[in-house]
Amino acid sequence: MPTWKLEVEYEGTRYRGWQMQHNAKSVQGEMMDVSRQLFASRVDLYGAGRTDAGVHALSQIVHLKVRELSVNLTPRQIQFGFNDLLPHDINIVKVTNAPDDFHARHDAIGRFYLYQISTRRTAFGKNLVWWIKDELDAEAMLQAAGMLVGRHDFRSFCETEEGKKQSTLVEVSHADVFTDGDLICFRIGASHFLWKMVRRIVGMLVEVGRGNTTYDAFERLLRFESNVPAQFTAPPSGLFLEKVLYHGDSPPKERKGAFTIG
Repeated sequence: MPTWKLEVEYEGTRYRGWQMQHNAKSVQGEMMDVSRQLFASRVDLYGAGRTDAGVHALSQIVHLKVRELSVNLTPRQIQFGFNDLLPHDINIVKVTNAPDDFHARHDAIGRFYLYQISTRRTAFGKNLVWWIKDELDAEAMLQAAGMLVGRHDFRSFCETEEGKKQSTLVEVSHADVFTDGDLICFRIGASHFLWKMVRRIVGMLVEVGRGNTTYDAFERLLRFESNVPAQFTAPPSGLFLEKVLYHGDSPPKERKGAFTIG
């Protein structure tokens, strides 16, 4: 079955997330609508990460499998075909040929998310940051973020789906806090992520930055179950799926936000 690997960027503000839903606009749904216009046969279109409502992607990876093709298409033709029909806030960055058995989600070995906090009010990019009026101690946030690296139980930092049992153990490979102009950015890398995990971590790091939560209190959240992080869940506006890793890929290294304010 002809298979392609698509790198997709999108602003998630207008969508109820990546995954196709009934009676709600989704990124996958928009791409499936375009697929039906481009291909006469059935297609399989699956993303590596299930971003939530309002969450963005700098580099979502999607596999596209087409059951039957009447003519051979180049990756460039597929890229242009999608981009000509997709809405303005979804863009195909790159298309490459992939093995028939390539699976965007199952073949991924890691994922990186980036969260942007703006330290000043801005007329631009409001949907892409969390503006916080309070002064934040970025160094204190960095020290707390370092506690996340390693294998931990993140049950205090996730929302459980009713009727669904899953492990809350996650191996975090990377956690960093850095500044870029008027942005404070948080980057985290792991094999996988739990529902609302990154946003609740950010919310608690902000409380550390405000001086409302101590290092010890933050560390205890990794050892004992608590509903405190749920009360401080960061908004989706500042969150980006930054990169999906496959064998041979390098993690993001540049300490830079998705864009710079100031």
